[in-house]
Amino acid sequence: MADAAGWWPDLSLARKVELLETVDVTDRVSLVLSWVKESLAEITLKEQIRSEVSDGLEKNQREFLLRQQLAAIRKELGESDEDDADTPDAYRARLAELTLPDHVRTAVEAELRKLERTSEQSPDQGWIRTWLDTVFELPWNEHSTDRLDLAHARAVLDADHTGLEDVKDRIVEELALRKLRRDRAAQASTPASADHDVVDSPVDLFVESGDESGSAPDDGSADEQPKASRTPLEEPLVRVVPIEDLLPSTPAGEDPDASDEPSDSDEPADPEQDQVAERSPHRHGTVLTLVGPPGVGKTSLGESIARSLGRRFVRVALGGVRDEAEIRGHRRTYVGARAGRIVKAIEEAGTMNPVVLLDEIDKVGADYRGDPSAALLEVLDPAQNHSFRDHYLELDLDLSEVIFLATANQLDTIPGPLLDRMEIISLDGYTEDEKVAIARDHLLPRQIGLAGIEPGELTVTDDALRRIVRDHTREAGVRSLERAITKVLRKVAVRIASAEVGETVSVDVDDVPDLLGRARFHDTDIADRTAAPGVAAGLAVTGAGGDVLFVETTTLPADGADGEERSNLVVTGQLGDVMKESARIALSYVRAHREKLGIPEGADRRNVHVHFPAGAVPKDGPSAGITMTTALVSLFTGRQVKPKVAMTGEVTLQGRVLPIGGVKQKLLAAHRLGLTEVIIPARNEADLDDVPESVRADLTVHLAADVADVVRWALEPAASEPGEAGEAAAA
Repeated sequence: MADAAGWWPDLSLARKVELLETVDVTDRVSLVLSWVKESLAEITLKEQIRSEVSDGLEKNQREFLLRQQLAAIRKELGESDEDDADTPDAYRARLAELTLPDHVRTAVEAELRKLERTSEQSPDQGWIRTWLDTVFELPWNEHSTDRLDLAHARAVLDADHTGLEDVKDRIVEELALRKLRRDRAAQASTPASADHDVVDSPVDLFVESGDESGSAPDDGSADEQPKASRTPLEEPLVRVVPIEDLLPSTPAGEDPDASDEPSDSDEPADPEQDQVAERSPHRHGTVLTLVGPPGVGKTSLGESIARSLGRRFVRVALGGVRDEAEIRGHRRTYVGARAGRIVKAIEEAGTMNPVVLLDEIDKVGADYRGDPSAALLEVLDPAQNHSFRDHYLELDLDLSEVIFLATANQLDTIPGPLLDRMEIISLDGYTEDEKVAIARDHLLPRQIGLAGIEPGELTVTDDALRRIVRDHTREAGVRSLERAITKVLRKVAVRIASAEVGETVSVDVDDVPDLLGRARFHDTDIADRTAAPGVAAGLAVTGAGGDVLFVETTTLPADGADGEERSNLVVTGQLGDVMKESARIALSYVRAHREKLGIPEGADRRNVHVHFPAGAVPKDGPSAGITMTTALVSLFTGRQVKPKVAMTGEVTLQGRVLPIGGVKQKLLAAHRLGLTEVIIPARNEADLDDVPESVRADLTVHLAADVADVVRWALEPAASEPGEAGEAAAA
C-alpha cells in the first residue's frame, strides 16, 4: 500500500524521491499517512472558504434582488425612494449640478470613491454620507449683492437705533470704501470711453508694421493704422486717459445717495461684475467689536447693519463656550463629530458673505479641552481667514468676505492677541433724552403690541417717560426701562380689560407713582452720603457702564502711646493691588503737603482706614487716586466735600493728576445720577469731544493738573478763621 501511494498525482517530485529513499515499510506508511492528513485538511479548508463565499454572494444577490423588486414596487405605486439620495450615484448627480472649487471637488470625488468601496453594514457609510451632506449644504459660490446706498444704510440705522453715532458713521464709512472699490474695479475692467481718443506716448518704443528700418514713420500712418492690425509688440507702452474716465459717472452737483432708492450708479448693471469686483485680490474682511454695558443694543445693531447692507445675518452665541472644537469643529475620527459653529453659521446664512455676530465674545472660557479664543485668531484675522480650515471638513473655507461683528461688555477678559485683531467701537450708554426717545419710538410701541392694547387705546406722555427714567431706572442701557414700561402696560391692560376706564387711557407724569410705586432712586442720595467729612464720590467704569464709587475714610488712635509713631493704613472693600498702592500714594502725598493743604498739626498722626462700599464687588484701577486724596484731606481738615461733585484721575507722589480712561462713560454716569460738577485730568480734555453736547451743557467739567486744583474745586470753603491754616486751605 505504501508503494502504491507513490502513484498519487498530487505528490511533488521531491516527495516521491523521499518516499523511494525510505526503506522501512512502516516508516513509508507513516510518511504517506501524514501527507494524506495534510491534504485532507487543505481540502476541508478550501471547501469551507468556498461555502462561506458562496453564502455571502447568495446573500448579497438576494438583498440586491429584493431591493430591485422593492424599487420596482415603489415605482409602480408612485412613491419616492428616500434611500436614493444616499447612493453614490445620487451624490454624483448632486456634484455634477454644483459649481464647487477645484480642491473641494477633488475631496468630494475621493470620498465618493471611498463610499463605493465601503460595505453598507460599515459605520463608515454614515460618516461619509454626513460629511458629503455637510459639504453639499455649504454655499461655496453663493454671494449676496451688497446694497451700497449710503443714504439708505443711514436711514435704516437711524430708524432702528437712537444715538450710537460712532457706530453708524463707521458702517457708512465701510460702505463708502466698498462702493469706491467696486466702482474703481468696474472702471478698470471697462474699455476707454469712445468719446475720448487714446493718446499714445510721445516716446514710441515699438516698431510699426511695414517699417523695416525700425524707425517710426513721421507721416501719421502710425496714428491712422487700425489698432486691431497691430501686433502685441506694437501696442503703446503708455496711454494717456482723460481724468473724467477715472471719476464716477455722476452729474456735477448731484448726490448719488440722495434718494432712498438705489440708483443706477449704486447698483451695477451686471451683478456678476459686482461680485467679481468685491472678490478682487484687494478684498479684506471687516472685524468690528462693539463694547458696551448690557442693554445698549449691541446685538440688535448687528441685525440693522446686515439689513442696511442687504446681507444675511447669523448670530453665534459664544457665552460659556470652553471647547475649541465648538469653533473649529471635531476631528472625523471621533464618534458624533460635526463641523464647528463658524461653518454652521455659513451654512445657515446660505451665502459666503453674511454678517456674522459673535455674541458675548468676552465670556469665552478655557479648560483642558483647549482655548476657543485661540481658535478665533484665525477666524478674525483678515490675513488668514481666506483659508480657514475646519477640523471636520479639512477643506479651505474662504471667510474673507464675511463681516464679523463681536459684542462684549468689557475688554479685560479678551486675550491680547485676539483683541489686536479687532476694531473696537465703544457704546457707552444713553443720555436721559435718548432714553426717552428710545422708549417713545421703540420700546413703547413694541410692548403695546405684546400687551394686546390697540395703539389708540393708550397714550403715554414724554414727561411720564422721563419720570420713569429718573425715578425707577439707573442704568447705561434700557432693559430696566423696558421692564418698567411693561409693568405700566400690564396695569393699564387690567384697567382696560375690567372696563374701569373709557376708550382711551392717558398716562401722565402724576400717574407714574400709582403704576410703579414710590421712586427707587433720588438725586439726594449722593448728597446724603457725602454729608460727613472724609467721604468723596469718585467715577468708575464697570461691566454695566459708568458708575459712582464712594470712598469713606476715618481715623483711629495711633499705635504709639506718645502719639509720635506714624499711623498705619487699612484699606478694605475687596480692592486690587493697584488701588491699594493708590491709597498709599494718596496718604503719603497728604502727609508730605500737610501745611499746604491746611491740615492741622498732628491730625495725620493717626491710623487711617479707607473703605470702598459694595465690598462684594472686586475693584481695581488707578483712577480713584484723586478721590482718595480728596477724602483724606476732607477727613483731616474737617471740610465737607461738595454734594454735587464727583471726580476721577490718577495721582502721583508729586501731586500730579494723570489721565485715565472711560471719560465718556463716567460723565454719562455723573449726568445720569444728577451730579453737576465733575473733575477730570487736564490731559483728558480731548475725550470731552466724545461726550454728547446735551451732557456737557448740564455739567461743569473742571480740568485738573494738580491735586491743589482738585481740593479747591471739590471741598467746601473753609470756615473763616484767622491763621495760616485757614489761608492755606482757601488757597
